[in-house]
Amino acid sequence: MRKYKYDADKVMFTADTHFGHDNIIKYCDRPFKDAGHMDVELIANWNEAVGPDQVVFHLGDFTFHGKRNVPNLLNRLNGEVILIQGNHDKTNTLRHFKDVHDLAEVVVEDQRIVMCHYAMQRWNHSFRGSWHIYGHSHGTLAPNWGRKTCDIGVDSWGYKPVSFHQLKKEMVMHGEETVDDLNSAFIQIYGEDADLLKHTQK
Repeated sequence: MRKYKYDADKVMFTADTHFGHDNIIKYCDRPFKDAGHMDVELIANWNEAVGPDQVVFHLGDFTFHGKRNVPNLLNRLNGEVILIQGNHDKTNTLRHFKDVHDLAEVVVEDQRIVMCHYAMQRWNHSFRGSWHIYGHSHGTLAPNWGRKTCDIGVDSWGYKPVSFHQLKKEMVMHGEETVDDLNSAFIQIYGEDADLLKHTQK
């Protein structure tokens, strides 16, 4: 899995822009009259939030099946874009992004963040304070207040990318899974023989 490290002011996060996708307006009740209007507003919002020297982790579904010219869009958007590939990102468009991954991590201010297009129940170091951000769900998943996980898609964040500082404020409201939580889950599923901590407590 590719790992990155950036300063807090260098990096932004987003997902599920679906540039060029008329039906996403209906499916997600977006406040745009058509795909052209949506594209213009998303680009304006992006450039208001993102500086030219920043890096944006886009967690998938940049366009809808290549309905828009990806190089043209990238030229109109501030910053460099690293794509965490989604189910609607066409293979022949991937070469235009700075990097492309199915799963990646970034460390910001010593905070590990695991990024995937899809929401995960558990992720690398989930019981040691790492965060997980995802897209795909378009704000339809109920927030998991017991874990440091968050839908980063535009439908959940005012149709614009999110800064690390905004994400940090969000994660304060979420609980933190511990090794004890993980151990309890193993015992519940597999019984007392699956107690991972019994040998360390002697």
